[in-house]
Amino acid sequence: MAYIDRGFYAQIENGTRDPSIHVAKKIANALFISPAAFFSHQIEVLFESSLIHSPIVVAHFDLELKYTWIFNPHNDFDPNDLLGKTDEQITKNDGTIALMNLKREVIETNHIVRKKITFPTSEGFITYDVFGKPILEAGHLIGGTTVSSDVTHLIT
Repeated sequence: MAYIDRGFYAQIENGTRDPSIHVAKKIANALFISPAAFFSHQIEVLFESSLIHSPIVVAHFDLELKYTWIFNPHNDFDPNDLLGKTDEQITKNDGTIALMNLKREVIETNHIVRKKITFPTSEGFITYDVFGKPILEAGHLIGGTTVSSDVTHLIT
């Protein structure tokens, strides 16, 4: 059990106070949840402030290779227009075909795949180091994630 003061617990419930890591772990264990649930907003703020406008794109895709979430896509794309679509439904070129193949390999092999892929953009050609890995939920494959880092400046 967590054994914390009811007033303190009420502040946590109301969102007016965050528990310490120690207390969060006790409450999470009692409720069978992850302690990260208490700090998800802080984690989100740190993630966003660290990566916004960086040369890194992070995305999730389902078993049909359709985007379910994307963060920080290239300026040529509106993230809201990408959700529920495959790369080839968004635009078709050698880069998107290679990205679809990488995602397909992640799903088919259930393994991490990493490749350099070049895409045509409004700024010219951009090369990304794409890291793809499967996403498992309760031991079942539900899709994958990619982290793409712009490495154009390293290869030109």
